[in-house]
Amino acid sequence: MTLRTNARLAGFTFLFYIATGIASMVVFNRATGAAEGAAGTLASLAQHAALVRLTAALTFLQFLSAVVLGVTLYALTRDEDSDLAILALCCRASEGVVGAVAAVRTLGLLSVATTSVAATGPDAATAVAFGDLLLKQGGSSFLIAASCFAVGSTLFSYLFLRARNIPLWMAWLGVLASVLLVVALPLRLFEFLKGPLGFAIWLPMLVFEVALALWLLFKGVTVPSRALSA
Repeated sequence: MTLRTNARLAGFTFLFYIATGIASMVVFNRATGAAEGAAGTLASLAQHAALVRLTAALTFLQFLSAVVLGVTLYALTRDEDSDLAILALCCRASEGVVGAVAAVRTLGLLSVATTSVAATGPDAATAVAFGDLLLKQGGSSFLIAASCFAVGSTLFSYLFLRARNIPLWMAWLGVLASVLLVVALPLRLFEFLKGPLGFAIWLPMLVFEVALALWLLFKGVTVPSRALSA
């Protein structure tokens, strides 16, 4: 594909990825409702099976989006440094794979939730305990996938900065927003960063990705500096 085609596909996929990510969180929160505790959450999930399946489908679409973004961004930056571009592609692909596993786990969680509602006695307690474990793993998987995303985004943003094939301010915003996540996400993993601040760290990245998506859709990229020199 040409640079223009890759740029447009990357721009569309950025917006699609953001939309499906937000939609999956909203749908899953509706499925869990205001339930408290593992037993209540599992009961709510069992009552909203269609929403849980929709969450899994949206999560799988995020996997596809991450892989498409990895490939298209690699195509836009490989002329600057192919080794770093491949490393960034692997990070985004790894992010997608973790997301695909999360989709499978969501369907498994629905099965456990259904079992926990129908079971009684020790079987019900076992199902609730297993469901609680799956719920906790969901948060950990998100942090791992997000960390892969942050590293890949840092590398791609750095390559855009070196190539000067997008506006300089936008490339710098991408580098700074990505580095912020690289530093902050391990703090969240070890529970040093909680509450609203844990969500605020994503705002610079949201601004960068929306701006970059629109730029790639309507402006594309210039010929990378290294290729132009050649």
